[in-house]
Order: sequence, then C-alpha cells, then structure tokens
Amino acid sequence: MAITKEFRRKRIKMRIRKVVSGTPECPRLSIYRSNKAIYAQIIDDTKGVTLASASSSESEATGNKVEQAALVGKSIAAKAQAAGITTVAFDRGGYLYHGRVKSLADGAREGGLKF
Repeated sequence: MAITKEFRRKRIKMRIRKVVSGTPECPRLSIYRSNKAIYAQIIDDTKGVTLASASSSESEATGNKVEQAALVGKSIAAKAQAAGITTVAFDRGGYLYHGRVKSLADGAREGGLKF
C-alpha cells in the first residue's frame, strides 16, 4: 500500500511535535497551509490557549501566495509584539521549509520575532 501525502505529513508533524512545545516564556508558532490561505497561531501548550493568530484570508493581502504569506508573518509578529512575545518555537506543521512556509518565517523575523 502506498503512503499518501496526508499520512506522510501527519507522520512528520508528529515527529516535530515530540520535540517542539510552547511554554509561557517561549510559545509555539504553528503554521497551517491550505490551498487558498495560510494560517499562523502563537500557542501556549501548557495552558492550551492561543495567544495570537493571523491568516491571509482575514487580511486584505494581495499578490501571489508567497507574498501573502510574508504579510501574514509580519502581521503575526506585530500581534505577538503587542502581546509582549519576542521569542517563539517555530512549528512548520510537517510542511517543507520552502515557499510559503519560508516566506512566512522570514516575514515574522522581519517583524521582530526571534526563533
């Protein structure tokens, strides 16, 4: 039986989540990428609460998907700065660090987040 893309991504995601966890001092920046939009959340795993979130569907981002991801990264960084968060643990969610995921990470770093 062939391994599907969804199963492969789920297996990679679980391998990442064994190591990456969010604390109050260093919450987790989680990424979800759909076909139309990209979403980012800053999560404190000890309390199980989302501290900040941003997505390309809620903003008026224009351009291609990579440019939209960069704007989402800057938006999540601004919301994190407003909440007093400066460092995060990056959780790429099983996606390759390439394209939209890399663009979001670079945008968040430009916005002032450290990871």
